[in-house]
Amino acid sequence: MQPGKKGLEAERYAVDVAREGYEAQYMAEHRDYDLLLLDLTLPRLDGLKVLESVRAKKPSLPVLVLTGRTAVEDRVKGLNLGADDYLIKPFSYTELSARVRALLRRGSLPAAITLRVADLEMDRVDHQVRRAGKRVDLTAKEFNLLEYLMRNHGHAVSRAMIVEHVWNLSFDSMTNVVDVYINYLRNKIDEGFEQKLIHTVRGVGYRMSADDEASQ
Repeated sequence: MQPGKKGLEAERYAVDVAREGYEAQYMAEHRDYDLLLLDLTLPRLDGLKVLESVRAKKPSLPVLVLTGRTAVEDRVKGLNLGADDYLIKPFSYTELSARVRALLRRGSLPAAITLRVADLEMDRVDHQVRRAGKRVDLTAKEFNLLEYLMRNHGHAVSRAMIVEHVWNLSFDSMTNVVDVYINYLRNKIDEGFEQKLIHTVRGVGYRMSADDEASQ
């Protein structure tokens, strides 16, 4: 999955990778994801068992199964257990990307596809951001950071939370990477606008809000 991970991240998706079945099961059941790409040949716990468990707890989570198993009965079993789509190995990244987009459009509510805070709008499928109707060009990490802030609109999020979600790393108190990227976003999102959307919350981190109650 590493080549697929790099390709999806290049398209500005946030991607977490599980290396064995029990880890995949735990992550899918306890974290908030828009889509699960599930390889059936996971070590320790078979992908079909992961699918059965996850589907019981998250019936609306879109699941795209990746498999080298070509037997029709295997595909039927996976679909009966709740898979939304199948992709047979080997496959091209172009096809993977197309199926991911299709499942996100089909499996997400319209409100989840488009995020809005005041006059800022993000299309999470087409990866476009506009403020006051004008397109804002962002890097992949800037897009992921902005998405995280918008999904937590109105709530303060700590630097540790941001690093864990956007960079998939444990928080290192020596790094100022979050502050650097927040400044990048402010220059692109808030610069030139009277209403500021990205606020600093003293002693906590940052908050995206349509009001002007900034704790600068």
